[in-house]
Amino acid sequence: MEQEVKKAPAKKAAAKKTAAKSTTAEKTAAKKAPAKKTKGEDTLVIVESPAKAHTIGKFIGKGYKVIASQGHVRDLPAKQLGVDVDNGFTPKYVNLTGRSKIITNIKAEAKSSKNVLLATDPDREGEAISWHIAQVLGMDETSPCRIEFNEITEGAVKGALDHPRAIDMGRVNAQQTRRIFDRLVGYKISPILWKKVKKGLSAGRVQSVAVKIICERDREIEKFKPEEYWSLTGTFTELLYNRQFSAHLEKIKGKKAAIHNEEEAFALLSEAKANEYTITKVKKGQRLRRAQPPFTTSTMQQEASRKLGMTPANTMRIAQSLYEGVDIPGEGAVGLITYIRTDSMRISQEAQAEARSYIAARFGESYLPAKPNVYRNRRSAQDAHEAIRPTSLMRTPQSISSALNREQLRLYELIYNRFVASQMAPEVSDTVTADITGGRLVFRSTGSIVRFDGYRAIYTEGKDEEEEKEQRLPELIEGTACRMDKADPKQHFTQPPPRYTEATLVKALEERGIGRPSTYATIISTIIDREYVERQGRQLTATNLGFVVTDLLNEYFTNIMDVEFTAGMESTLDEIEEGHDWQGAVEDFYGPFKENLEKAEASMERVKLPEEVTDTPCPNCGAMMVIKSGRFGKFMACPNYPECKTTMPLIEKTGAKCPKCGKEVVKRKSKKGKTFYGCSGYPECDFISWDLPLEEKCEKCGSYMVQKWGRNRVPYKQCSNAECQNRVFLNGKKKEETEETDE
Repeated sequence: MEQEVKKAPAKKAAAKKTAAKSTTAEKTAAKKAPAKKTKGEDTLVIVESPAKAHTIGKFIGKGYKVIASQGHVRDLPAKQLGVDVDNGFTPKYVNLTGRSKIITNIKAEAKSSKNVLLATDPDREGEAISWHIAQVLGMDETSPCRIEFNEITEGAVKGALDHPRAIDMGRVNAQQTRRIFDRLVGYKISPILWKKVKKGLSAGRVQSVAVKIICERDREIEKFKPEEYWSLTGTFTELLYNRQFSAHLEKIKGKKAAIHNEEEAFALLSEAKANEYTITKVKKGQRLRRAQPPFTTSTMQQEASRKLGMTPANTMRIAQSLYEGVDIPGEGAVGLITYIRTDSMRISQEAQAEARSYIAARFGESYLPAKPNVYRNRRSAQDAHEAIRPTSLMRTPQSISSALNREQLRLYELIYNRFVASQMAPEVSDTVTADITGGRLVFRSTGSIVRFDGYRAIYTEGKDEEEEKEQRLPELIEGTACRMDKADPKQHFTQPPPRYTEATLVKALEERGIGRPSTYATIISTIIDREYVERQGRQLTATNLGFVVTDLLNEYFTNIMDVEFTAGMESTLDEIEEGHDWQGAVEDFYGPFKENLEKAEASMERVKLPEEVTDTPCPNCGAMMVIKSGRFGKFMACPNYPECKTTMPLIEKTGAKCPKCGKEVVKRKSKKGKTFYGCSGYPECDFISWDLPLEEKCEKCGSYMVQKWGRNRVPYKQCSNAECQNRVFLNGKKKEETEETDE
């Protein structure tokens, strides 16, 4: 797969360079405003969001006015391609519908100001927004009109005001190229899918590859054939001090133990019980568990999903509010965390020094490593910004809890603790491995004792799968005789790879170089909204539609669906940011892509999507209703349409009984798409609940209990009586017996 940008012929290159100097017809030298001074009275500062404007306006002083563009003011037109493929792929930008008042206000404020500074986000997208605003205002992008900062604090913003720069056209062209790539793929392939599959479908350069990854995992699971195997665990007593411990069968006659079936397991059980045992080997060591680095965008989304049950989209929304600023009593509006779209694990020396002072004061000198912890970035990382961290460790989660809502506090605490932990000493454990030999059988026992908790004094990483807990072993001495008290054979089956969750999908996209930190949340939201993928609990699984579209795109658009090609495109965008020819990159892509489009138009056959048949008969004609999808979600329809046009709401059975009348409770969706539970006997019975009702009664007040979910998606039961709200967690534990809290 060719991933490098080819050099265009000399004439074409010259034409492209000319076109690159002016990507829109409206841009002329006459329109360019002269460079303005960056200091003095009446300076207009333009940011994206009102929240950001509010925060900055609090501390930049008199002589400055801050307004918000509320995101992009220009983009490619919604109802046409907007890319001139015959003229250097020149994009046609138009003012966004609904932004006319904002644009008019920006123009009026700029006209009455001596200076204009563009302070959008410090990434490609933010650079492009600044460039578009400059185009609207007729500003010279080569003048010092652009400022950026990694955190919205007084020092960072005032420092940026003192160091304005020109708009970085490398960043702008990289963002522009991504936009053109995505527009060409989406607007050229989607109409073919409308003709060959069904209306309303869309294809995307990155989203289609994400769906492919999920489809491949689902098919791998479907083809998986479990294999039986057994384990044998013994409980032993060492006869020197009569202390008990457990060990599993490790070797048989010097080879790795492999027990294939019940017959072999019980034969070994009989042999094991008849043997006499001796501790033949004890190995002691020390294990260092080092802290994880501070958050990048990807790892923040993954950890928030594991530990807080937040979707990537929700995580980014909350993080954005923490970055843009929160009103803190005694301080006013201030940004609590650094910029949230980053792939770097780097932190500033000032932040390291603050962390070390904080750790020494709170935990003691023993929790400080000899040198500050430094983490190595991935090779593909742009390293444009620091890792995500608090802007000040003096703002502890506890000290500002009253200023944050519950979601903000939980995410801020996660970011705060992860950053502090990243600069702490490692956890130190003593490890012990002992072999217990009897005849030809060797049992092995492992254990560990934490001697120093290190960074785990404040933070423990979330895991996608449960870790096997190690036992605390008694002092074991080589040559000591042991007695086997009992042995427990257990049957197991090999397991297929797990389905992707939102956290593990983000991890997979990052590892394969697909997309960028700012795109992960949007990718996942899009493939779910388009019904290519659906959630089943915390897992993501491909729908029939997802499989059909993926197979078609795989057949006719091999490059677009190739993971390495998509990842290589990200490298191409990085090169464009460094100054490479963006139009040449688009041309190299579009030639083969156009041929594939023509082939698909001519050869792709019409595909009929398989329908999911329900067990509900049509009340008019008796045919079994099928599940359809509409603009408001799924519903049941008669398969004999258009002869029979009967439709019904989709009813999902739960198996629960209605607390009022005893009929079955079904799962429904509100007009806004939120799930609720209601009686199947409606309208005769009007029972509804946002939580699944259980047959179990509250031990305190006798009301029915409901199913709820806590941190890490841990289930618990809660009394439906608002005045009682008795909670029972797993294993019957009460709320005060567990650290889990509801979402």
